[in-house]
Amino acid sequence: MARRKQVDYELKMNMTPMIDVVFNLIIFFMIVTDLTQQELEDLVLPKADMAQKDENPEEKRIIININRKGEYIHRRKNFKCVDDAIGHIRDHLSTMVKNFPREKGPGDPSMWPSEQPVLIRADFKTEFKYIQKVMQICAEKGILIYKIELACSVAKDEDKK
Repeated sequence: MARRKQVDYELKMNMTPMIDVVFNLIIFFMIVTDLTQQELEDLVLPKADMAQKDENPEEKRIIININRKGEYIHRRKNFKCVDDAIGHIRDHLSTMVKNFPREKGPGDPSMWPSEQPVLIRADFKTEFKYIQKVMQICAEKGILIYKIELACSVAKDEDKK
C-alpha cells in the first residue's frame, strides 16, 4: 500500500485590517465619550442625604454650571463677569424656551410654563446668590421655567456621622 504524502498548508492571517478597525473604534469611543460630558464641568458638588439618582435625564435639558468663584460656565464658555453671564443665560433660555413644549393653561400662551427642566450644577462653596440669579431668570416673563433641578452628590455613610 502506498502512503499518502501529507501536505502541510500554512495559513497566515493578515492582522492589518483588524488593527485598523480596532484603532478606529478606540478613536470613535474617545470622541463620543467626550461629547456626552461636554456640558458638565469638573465641580465638587454639595452632598445630600436624600439625593436621588438622575436616571432618565431629558435630552435637551439646559445645564448651567457655577464654580466656587461665582463664574458661570455654559456650553464650555466661562463668564467671569456676572452681568455678561446673566445676559447670555437670559438670551439662551428665552430662545430655547420657544422650542420647548409648554403646559397648556388659560390666557396668553407666552405665560404658560415650559415643561423643559434646567439643571443647575454649583460647587459646594458657591454662594447662593449666584444660584438665585439663575432661578430668577427662569421665572421671568417669556421664559417661565419652573422645573429646576439642582445637582448634588450622594453623602456617604462616613459623611453622615
